[in-house]
Amino acid sequence: MTTGYRRLHILVEGQSEEIVVNNVLEPYLQNQGWMVTKSIVTTKRPATGPASHGGVSSWTKLKNEIRLLLRSSDIHTLTTLFDFYGFPTDSPGMNDQPSSSPYDRVQHVEKSLTSTISDPRFVPHLILHELETWAFAAAEQLGWLFSGSDLAALLLKDVRDAGGPELVNDGPNTAPSKRLARYCASYSKTNDGPLAIADLGIEGLKAQCPHFADWLAELDSRT
Repeated sequence: MTTGYRRLHILVEGQSEEIVVNNVLEPYLQNQGWMVTKSIVTTKRPATGPASHGGVSSWTKLKNEIRLLLRSSDIHTLTTLFDFYGFPTDSPGMNDQPSSSPYDRVQHVEKSLTSTISDPRFVPHLILHELETWAFAAAEQLGWLFSGSDLAALLLKDVRDAGGPELVNDGPNTAPSKRLARYCASYSKTNDGPLAIADLGIEGLKAQCPHFADWLAELDSRT
């Protein structure tokens, strides 16, 4: 950890991501020497009235917001917290992904975003495959929240079969969020998921999610 604080801004996809930043990521990042700010991506800027926030509908809108944020010289590093599943198909790198592992594909897209924005302060991060991936990593913790259910066993089986939480696939019926909804109708994305992830903690997430661990390692190298 460094003694001088630098500002890290995290542009997040929605409310659930913001909650996880507040409760899990921010305390860790502050300890690493960052002053953390965050914002939810703007989806609509009307001529009058408040802007709408949450969700990523197109690369053009996201690119404009990233560049708007980078106008601030106060930001040392700008990073993102968006799902790889459902990321806009018009985004750089999405249409020429390599036919290899999910790790290679997401890294290809992130590198393409970096190249397009062309600002050394920009460190894009896409969650493999979505925020609920981290809830899969916290399967045992979710099991404690839903004691008496077989939720933990179902999630752990999926993780074992896939080879890790980040490899639970991203099909429209089999993505982590779809599986959670099917396994547990009362599961709350904005409450239960963040609680379980916080209980698992940063080190638990890093141990199970290599792409997440690589992202934090890159941020740590910049403090």
